[in-house]
Amino acid sequence: MNLQGLLDEQASLGDGTAVVAGSSTAGVRTTAVHGPVAVTADSCFRIASLTKVFTSAALVRALRDKGVPLSTPAVELLPGLTPDWRADASLTVEQVLGQVSGLRESVDAATAAALGDGDGALLEAARLVVRAGNEREPGKRWSYYNGNYFLAGSILATLSGTTYERALKANLLDHWGLVTTGFETPPASVTGRNGETELPPLDYPRTRRPSGGLWSSVRELLATGERLLADRALLNETRHPRTRFDDPMAYGLGWALGPSGQMYLNGRLPGYRAALVLIPDRDYVSVALTNTDSALPGLARLLSDLQQPVTGDDIAEAVNDFAA
Repeated sequence: MNLQGLLDEQASLGDGTAVVAGSSTAGVRTTAVHGPVAVTADSCFRIASLTKVFTSAALVRALRDKGVPLSTPAVELLPGLTPDWRADASLTVEQVLGQVSGLRESVDAATAAALGDGDGALLEAARLVVRAGNEREPGKRWSYYNGNYFLAGSILATLSGTTYERALKANLLDHWGLVTTGFETPPASVTGRNGETELPPLDYPRTRRPSGGLWSSVRELLATGERLLADRALLNETRHPRTRFDDPMAYGLGWALGPSGQMYLNGRLPGYRAALVLIPDRDYVSVALTNTDSALPGLARLLSDLQQPVTGDDIAEAVNDFAA
């Protein structure tokens, strides 16, 4: 069945839910829409934790351009935090991006937001993260912690000599030709909903942006997947697992890893849900975005059904349950 047919079959999405979905195989794209709101492949939604894909890719590219290995201890790249560094001094950049840092998970969303929206706020959030120290030795256990990406965003900004937002734009968004993906609310934004209730515009603190602050569209997320698949060196670094056999899941750099080499993740914020799947060896990307809180199971089922003829795997539960 084609994409539009599969989308129309997802009864759990409901008639009031706006959904845009897309797939790309070897660069050939198909898109579909659902619901009463006039949306297109260019309509923009909050993509929440899909932002980590962008932060990770931009940081890996920046390190590569400067000849800095991913195995470099993070403290060496954040000299301004040295006086407050209580984390394990051996903690590397790839362990941070791979969510195997072992950092004590003490900096929550409210604590980060309270630092304000100044240019230096993200570095202060990273300072709180490393000041809390380690709960376990780096590399010993996977655990999803947004503080890892506060640290990653600070490394990207410091390497680039500018703010995280400008560094992300210069190192990745501009390079990949992404013009509507960004942190400011775009003209083509879709209003989020909780059931029948439209939600007011969501302010997303600068301190949390490396972990989940972007707006994007199906068209630009398909392009993101295509650009990543085309950069084989970046792709191979990203899809290489940093987790152990006894971890809760297999995880690379910003991506969960499926049983047949799938790369996937979801994102969730009040009023928005997003999910993205890549199959690198099949040059395949699929994505679905919605403006309704309850729609993630339907998105996960849609993307699983799309890729199942290729892999034979049912990954709906994995995509839905991922820890974003």
